[in-house]
Amino acid sequence: MTSATLSPGTTAASAPPPSRRIPTPRSSRARRILAWIAEHVALVVLAVLFIAPVVFVFLTSVMSSEQTLTASLWPQPFHWDNYVKVFTTVPLAQWFANSAMYAVLATVFMLVSSVPAAYALAKIRFRGSGVLFTVIIIAMLLPPQVTAIPIYVLWSQLGLTGTLWPLILPNLLGDAFSIFLLRQFFLTIPSEYPDAARIDGNGEFGVLWRVVLPMAKPGIAATAIFMFFASWNDYYGPLLYTSENPASWPVAYGLASFRGVHGTDWGLTMAMTMLVTVPVVLIFFFAQRVFVEGITLTGVKG
Repeated sequence: MTSATLSPGTTAASAPPPSRRIPTPRSSRARRILAWIAEHVALVVLAVLFIAPVVFVFLTSVMSSEQTLTASLWPQPFHWDNYVKVFTTVPLAQWFANSAMYAVLATVFMLVSSVPAAYALAKIRFRGSGVLFTVIIIAMLLPPQVTAIPIYVLWSQLGLTGTLWPLILPNLLGDAFSIFLLRQFFLTIPSEYPDAARIDGNGEFGVLWRVVLPMAKPGIAATAIFMFFASWNDYYGPLLYTSENPASWPVAYGLASFRGVHGTDWGLTMAMTMLVTVPVVLIFFFAQRVFVEGITLTGVKG
C-alpha cells in the first residue's frame, strides 16, 4: 500500500479542507474604488438626464425668436430682455399674486380642517371611526370629473364663478388625501404622550395643540408642501372656474394660454416657464429636509 492510501481509522472527513484565497488589502481596496467609481458615474449620468431639460429650457429662454428650434443650441447673443418682455406682454405679476393667494389660502384652510380630523381618526377611539376612514379613502379614489358638474352649478348659483374662491373654500371642509397622510403620521406618535397629557388635565384640543402638533411638524410640513404644489400647478380647476376672467388666472393657466397665443415665440414662452418654476424650486430647496422626513415617517411611496 502506498503512502497515499488511507489507514483503517482514517475517514474522508479528516482530510484537510481546500485552502481559500484570502483577498489581500490591495485587491479589496481596488474593489471598493471601482464600486465608488461605478456608483458616482451612474449618479452623474442620472443628474445629467434630469438637468439637461432644465438647461435646454433656460438656453431657449434667452434666444431670439429666429434662433429657437434651430441647430444652434447656444444663444448668440443672449436675449435677457425676454424676461422683461414677458411682464410687459401679459399681466404676469397679477397671475403670480393670484397663484400665491390660491396656494397659501388653500394650504392654510386645509391644515385648519384636516389636522383635527386626522388627529381624531388616529388618536381618539369612537364608534364608526373605521367606517369614516373608509369613506375618506373612497373620496380619494373618486375622480374630480364625476362631481365637477353639480359642484360647478352650486358655485354658479352662489355667484362665485369667475374667481378662485370655488377652489379655495372647499379646503375648509378638509382634503381626503391630506387627512389620510396626516393620520398615517399621527399613528407613528406613541399613544403614551397623548394619554399623559390627558391625565394632566388637558382636553383633546390641548393634547393636539401642546403635544401632537409639536411632534408632527415634519408630517404637517410635508402635507402642506403637497397642497401648495398642487394648488400652484393646478390647471383643471382654473380652467373650469376662471377661464372667462383673465384677471383671476393663476400662473399655471396663464402659462397655458400664453403658449397658445405666442406658440411661435419660444423664447418668451420658455422665459415665462422658467419664471413660473422658480418659486416651486425655491420652496422645495429650503423645505426638502422636512419634506423627505415627513414622507419617510408616513410611509408614502412613489
